[in-house]
Amino acid sequence: MTPTRFSGFPEAKVAVVTLPDLVFTDLVPQIDDLAELKVTLLVLRRLAQMQSDVAPWVTLTELRADPAIRAALGDAVDVQLADALARAVARGVLLVAEWPPLAGEGMADRTVEQRYLANSPRGRAALRAMQRGVEPARAVKTPRPNIFALYEQTVGPLTAILSEDLMDAEKTYPAEWIEEAFHEAASRNKRNWKYIHAILERWRTEGKDEVDRRDREADPRRYIEGKYKDLIQH
Repeated sequence: MTPTRFSGFPEAKVAVVTLPDLVFTDLVPQIDDLAELKVTLLVLRRLAQMQSDVAPWVTLTELRADPAIRAALGDAVDVQLADALARAVARGVLLVAEWPPLAGEGMADRTVEQRYLANSPRGRAALRAMQRGVEPARAVKTPRPNIFALYEQTVGPLTAILSEDLMDAEKTYPAEWIEEAFHEAASRNKRNWKYIHAILERWRTEGKDEVDRRDREADPRRYIEGKYKDLIQH
């Protein structure tokens, strides 16, 4: 069967996930089960994107719903995921905690959540805390998509020349403005950079709060019929 071809890494900056070098030098060569390898890497990636007071964890429910895991495992996701996670725990890569922990009689019908952690010093400390009934605070870190990812998601493939324009824009405008401008362009089905840049430039020169206030009261066609109309294809 011909493998699905990867389109290659883009010129633009992309999000980076940091994993210990041991993952690739010691762990990956040991894993001989493809599902275990996929799940291990995807779980470690997910944990690396999170932060917690003690150590991050991810639940079995969250993993079942993860689009990357569902794409990696296909139709038998529930069975393969359970087996792959059991292998990763047995191998010592992941730790698993039941929450809430078993405590006394009459707990047979309790609803239990399985939480997976990396087998690191912080992960082991968090596991011991959960086993004692102490729940460490967890905060999910969801970094904003950078301007290149937003462009590809909203408009389409990048070109080298446009990449320079986007880098300049990323230095000029706040990240939240950039994200909002892309969403606004998409909501109006004006998926081109000139339109998006016109929004950003108008916010910069006229003041975003003031523009937002006036736009709530004005014709929504202001962007394509005002002073930026020559920049915009519509």
